[in-house]
Amino acid sequence: MLELFSSGLVSLWLNMAGMPDAFTPLETNIQEIPWLINAPDPTAETVLKQYLKQLESQGLSNTTQGIWLQSGSTLLASNQGTTALPAASLTKIATSLAALQTWGTDHQFETLITATGTIQNGVLQGDLVIQGGGDPRFVFEEAIALGNALNKIGIIRIAGNLLVTHNFMMSFNDDPVESGKLLKQALTPKDWDEDATYEYALLPEGTRKPTVTIAGTVRQISSAKVETTPKQILLMRHRSLPLIDLLKQMNIHSNNEMSQMLADNMGGVSATIQKAMTAADISPQEIQLVNGSGLSMANRISPHAACAMLAAIDRYLHPRNLTIADLFPVSGIDSADTTLEGRSIPRAAVVKTGTLNEVSALAGVLPTRDRGFVWFAIINRGTDISNLRKQQDVLLQTLQKQWGGQAPIVKAIEPSSWIGTRQATLGASVRNEIVYGG
Repeated sequence: MLELFSSGLVSLWLNMAGMPDAFTPLETNIQEIPWLINAPDPTAETVLKQYLKQLESQGLSNTTQGIWLQSGSTLLASNQGTTALPAASLTKIATSLAALQTWGTDHQFETLITATGTIQNGVLQGDLVIQGGGDPRFVFEEAIALGNALNKIGIIRIAGNLLVTHNFMMSFNDDPVESGKLLKQALTPKDWDEDATYEYALLPEGTRKPTVTIAGTVRQISSAKVETTPKQILLMRHRSLPLIDLLKQMNIHSNNEMSQMLADNMGGVSATIQKAMTAADISPQEIQLVNGSGLSMANRISPHAACAMLAAIDRYLHPRNLTIADLFPVSGIDSADTTLEGRSIPRAAVVKTGTLNEVSALAGVLPTRDRGFVWFAIINRGTDISNLRKQQDVLLQTLQKQWGGQAPIVKAIEPSSWIGTRQATLGASVRNEIVYGG
């Protein structure tokens, strides 16, 4: 079934790969996109006109509603398609593409655990130092596994402090000291709250509870101070989940802290824009960001750019036997406890949602019988977010009904790397490499 999905996208990959190196800056005039075949589809145009008319009847201006529908290199229908509009969490598409370009699918962020003293009779005579490496999903399961690894080394008590440095974030708290406090709590089961207890219950049956008490306090120290601290002993290296799994988790829950941390690790929003823009061959006018999460109305992306970035992600993943379903939620598969919960998006569509203030956005790929894979982006402006979401779902349902569904595609775009692995992956001891030998 994977071959079916791949072959359905071959024409798009070839057409996109054949775009000129010097890409003409995009304006609102779609005729200036050199690689695009502007062949409006009567069905798409009729459905789009009805959709816009419905929004207009609710007092919403057509000039603030962006839509792009494309199959392969053929533009099917558009409204404000190359105009950069407030895109909310569609920003995470850019962050995902840039992250793949920066690190690759298998990259793991490394957190170093060191000590400033020796271990005597189970007591670390010094401080425990956590040198963050940019892991955006270090949660209680990970901390529990780290605590068990410390016990394995022979540490049950820290006589000094817990020192946090570099970019360490636990449970999506971007304050290093607060993250350190959460780690300290995780290492001592008697201090667990409901969240920690719940996370522990997700681990395989029989997982040990760590016992590492810390006598001192949690402090943040500078990188320079760590480098000059004498007698530092490397205890272990903790490696994050692979990037492909991190991105899937980020996108299905639209996690802002994860996305922002990845953008920061890449050198900030400017680097994120440049990487995404280059990989997708889009004009700078069509992607204007101020952060990596989407938490600003100043984050603007055109519907065309959203589709181009999704296609670029798929092109990157295809040779690696992966699909965009490994990065984004799939309707009917990833619907529970994700941004798709409560939505009526056609089954097997792979999508990214976005919501902020009066913005409701949706972008992805819709499998159809007659038009193959249709890349789409819908960016709406209006105060009734719930109604906008319903109308987006109806728009996609109508298009798929007109063009026919593709039942076999459900298997073809099933996530190949992530589905069913969460329990076995988070908190896996194999990702804690013990270096200390006593």
